[in-house]
Amino acid sequence: MSRESGILMPVFSLASKFGIGCFSREAYDFVDFLEKSYQGFWQILPIGPTGFGNSPYQPISAFAGNPYFISPEKLIEEGLLTWDDINGIDFGSDQEKVDYGKLYENRPLILKKAYENFLKKGDMKAFKEYRKTHEYWLEDYALYVSIKAAQDGKSWLDWPENIRKRDPKALDKARGEFKDEIEFICFEQFKFDEQWKKLHKYALEHKVKIIGDLPFYVAMDSADSWSHPEVFQMDKDLVPKAVAGCPPDAFSKDGQLWGNPVYDWDYLKKNDYSWWVKRIKRNYEWFDVIRIDHFHGFAEYYEVPYGDKDARGGKQMKGPGMDLFKALEKQLGKLNMIAEDLGTTTEENIKLLEDSGFPGMKVLQYGFTSWDSIYVNHRHTRNSVVYTGTHDNTPTFAWVQEISDGERDFTRRYINSLHTNYGALVWDIIREAYRSVADLCIVPLVDYLCKGKEARINTPGTADGNWMWRLLPNYLSEDLARSIRLMAETYSRIPAAPPKNESEEESEE
Repeated sequence: MSRESGILMPVFSLASKFGIGCFSREAYDFVDFLEKSYQGFWQILPIGPTGFGNSPYQPISAFAGNPYFISPEKLIEEGLLTWDDINGIDFGSDQEKVDYGKLYENRPLILKKAYENFLKKGDMKAFKEYRKTHEYWLEDYALYVSIKAAQDGKSWLDWPENIRKRDPKALDKARGEFKDEIEFICFEQFKFDEQWKKLHKYALEHKVKIIGDLPFYVAMDSADSWSHPEVFQMDKDLVPKAVAGCPPDAFSKDGQLWGNPVYDWDYLKKNDYSWWVKRIKRNYEWFDVIRIDHFHGFAEYYEVPYGDKDARGGKQMKGPGMDLFKALEKQLGKLNMIAEDLGTTTEENIKLLEDSGFPGMKVLQYGFTSWDSIYVNHRHTRNSVVYTGTHDNTPTFAWVQEISDGERDFTRRYINSLHTNYGALVWDIIREAYRSVADLCIVPLVDYLCKGKEARINTPGTADGNWMWRLLPNYLSEDLARSIRLMAETYSRIPAAPPKNESEEESEE
């Protein structure tokens, strides 16, 4: 990988008129901003459909896209909606916060209106071809969502036994009963993929590659665990045997009980990891690079007996290691991946990262708060990705405010910053990321904007206020693009054949 840089910005955080960032004009504007800034990568968070809590890391499908990201504006351009269909809809009153309650109530109304019009004048041939191509996951996903709605949102673990255990007769009956709902859900996925494909193509045409994010686990209540229980540790009655978690440590005496189903790696190995192969292949339809969340889980993972109230009774288990990645490479070719290798490092974790050859992550916020940390610049390696912070960190401006005087003094001393102004100090920290020998530098947009804790994307271990921050319209200025571009030029992080700026074009004339 050559030296490049990019910006971390969730899709849901883009500005839009529709209550949440989506594949509308503002997404294309953001790509334009990246191009002007000489940024070769746009890193996003997972784009799967979310369940209760709205976390993109608890997707209800490992293969589907989030219907909230479908742009009503693009549907209007297609003639499937009118502005009159949209103008009376309440998407929420706060332009800087996603109101998921309003979206849950109102977004399906306009998508159903678009679907009704699509049935009259849409490209049904393309729709049928899409359903056939994606049949391996789409039909089960649509059936799962339909049944879940009919069951008042209950988890599939609490559905009637014949449906829960996927009795063929019961499933056939449900497919007939929910035929219209299934068609509509398939339409949503058709439009999601169509709109995303166009946006991704636009990005590549403007020399911007997409880094997608792949959650290690799926949610317990998901289309995947219901339709493919054999992939997970379930008993013959489809009751989970174990769930994911984290062992007790200095921060939590009871450990952490995540509750995700854990994989049956023995079964997966016997089947050449076919479920994982399909999952990774699907993600490469969307992204140019995949960041794998919780990479340590492939080396070793912590499982807790199902039903335990905390994680103290769990045990450490060995993951599939390189066996999985060799199988993936054999079937899919070279894997372009980034390993999220943060947290406790063990010999097994380190060896797997080395053997895989994937770049790991270096987060500067962690580097300046512990002595001789592996995350400070002089400990970086070329085959790595340096971040100022991630979506799980507070914005760097808030971090500078919150750390101790000693940590702040050390940070200033290390990066040779004389600034007492916190905004200027944040930009010096960004400069330190660009100076790193790491091949790739990723900076969250909130850091360039010097936003405070009000713009934090996620606070791990909490349930409220996450996944909500949005960019205000018209907030990305030419001056900001110029400042970022100068940083990329200074530290040799220019994408191949960068665009000409206006002064260059004028001088040539």
